[in-house]
Amino acid sequence: MTVAHPGAGELDDGGVPSGGSSSATVIIPTFNEAENVRELLSQLAACLPSRDRYEVLFVDDSTDDTPAIVEQAAGACPFPVTAMHRDVAVGGLSGAVVEGMKAAACDWIVVMDADLQHPPSLVRELVATGRRTGADLVVASRYAGGGSNSGLSGRYRVAVSRGSTLLAKSLFPSALRGISDPMSGFFAIRRSVVHSRADVLRPLGYKILLELAVRCRPRTVAEVPFSFQERFGGDSKSTVREGLRFLVHLTSLRTATRGARMLAFGLIGLTGFLPNLSALATLTALGMHYVPAEIVANQFGVLWNFILIDLLLFRDRHGRRSWANRLGRFALLANADLVLRVPLIALLVGGKYMAVLPATALALLTTFVLRFIATELLVYLPWRGRDRQKGLPTARERETTP
Repeated sequence: MTVAHPGAGELDDGGVPSGGSSSATVIIPTFNEAENVRELLSQLAACLPSRDRYEVLFVDDSTDDTPAIVEQAAGACPFPVTAMHRDVAVGGLSGAVVEGMKAAACDWIVVMDADLQHPPSLVRELVATGRRTGADLVVASRYAGGGSNSGLSGRYRVAVSRGSTLLAKSLFPSALRGISDPMSGFFAIRRSVVHSRADVLRPLGYKILLELAVRCRPRTVAEVPFSFQERFGGDSKSTVREGLRFLVHLTSLRTATRGARMLAFGLIGLTGFLPNLSALATLTALGMHYVPAEIVANQFGVLWNFILIDLLLFRDRHGRRSWANRLGRFALLANADLVLRVPLIALLVGGKYMAVLPATALALLTTFVLRFIATELLVYLPWRGRDRQKGLPTARERETTP
């Protein structure tokens, strides 16, 4: 961490002013925002009253000279300004926000972008609204009464924003109740709400509000309408890649519980028939005997299923085993499923317990449940002692209810 301007207070070990008298920590995640930093700090200095104490923390993933600009501009600010540069941008801009929240010392945390599409003049009102209403989370909303998304450039971005909002609210109707703009990146939240659930946060991309609302479950929510402004300078971070990361993040949030993961596990398994059957048709058309063709084609389905399951259902557990290790274990279990299913069907049918069709259905259900449990335990979930040694949350601590 690089201290740009410590202000009047001394810095604690986390690099933020000590003393606890500040009104709020303003966290600003940045990626190549050198063109916007001076104007942003100038506007914050103009609108934050001197009788209240604020601190500003930039969490920076830039490849340009943004950190240097922060250090130069901070000297003219009446409040402490700190810059934390990350060499590895884990979790994208959302990950940067979480890192900043862990370092924040104030009771309130305000999150905003650096591009001035979020008006700095609203920072104080967000905190004041939280204190006045007793809310744990105050969202600056483009869709609350009096708000506007006029700063979005073009009909395409407006449609994407609206569509993302509708998708998120339909997937999480309870967690997002009272939040009209879950895609907003401008909000204030009590530090105690974040710190009580910090271990279960799994940020990805730049939609941190959705992560906090679903996993931290603030008890009460308030909204303040605002007009989304045009970008002051630099380039937008909204890309197709970020859109894909958003969809992956939605899936991870929706499948946080074991029951939801099992359902998604089954649906992904069904899609595996497509590459399996396509490979089988190709191999037999090339003249391969159907028995070895079946075995080889099954591996295409296994690989397809592994890629989707690894990406969508267990993304937060990748650090526990290497990619090759996970794939090998998954393939072994998937092929063992076939070895177990056929004898089970033979036992049920040969023993006169069931006809072929119900025996096959029961065998499929039984092996599916066993494969899901085995996948979670043997591929993605090491023994609890190893988690403790690495400082990772255990299985019980990872389970949350969206």
